Amino acid sequence: AQLKNIIDPPWMLFAIGDVEYLNQTQLAMVGSRTPTAVGERTALEFARHLSNAGLTITSGLARGIDGACHLGALQGLAGTVAVVANGLNKIYPTSNKELARQISLHGCIITEAPVGTEPHKGLFPRRNRIISGLSVGTLVVEAAKESGSLITARLAMEQGREVFAIPGS
Repeated sequence: AQLKNIIDPPWMLFAIGDVEYLNQTQLAMVGSRTPTAVGERTALEFARHLSNAGLTITSGLARGIDGACHLGALQGLAGTVAVVANGLNKIYPTSNKELARQISLHGCIITEAPVGTEPHKGLFPRRNRIISGLSVGTLVVEAAKESGSLITARLAMEQGREVFAIPGS
């Protein structure tokens, strides 16, 4: 229902896992792909705590903060949703293959890209609008100045959603 209320909702979504997670109250968590150790630990702990409080954590399956958020959410009760910028036949980045497998068993992975679509720069902002669009708010952890995380935060504001931040040192 949240996603239907954005300006440009996806026409179709492809999914692996339990699509019922899409109907749960979601909070987006995004951040740096090269976080500090403190930032990564903070993201994992916040995600676990928020998941235990009943929020499904939604992120982009990227290295760094996204991966930590998914891991933390998997340790909590409400699970996680990963939104990817490529077809579901390939996990990107490949270093998150095991994490993606865990999400597919205890959450959901979605994309608007058909099978066979390779990840490329232009698909990530489109993915980010889905991450923020699914969620009641977006929590940013250690984002770089001109990053996809801040694109997600801007999109969340444009979509009328709450935006929160945990700044780095």
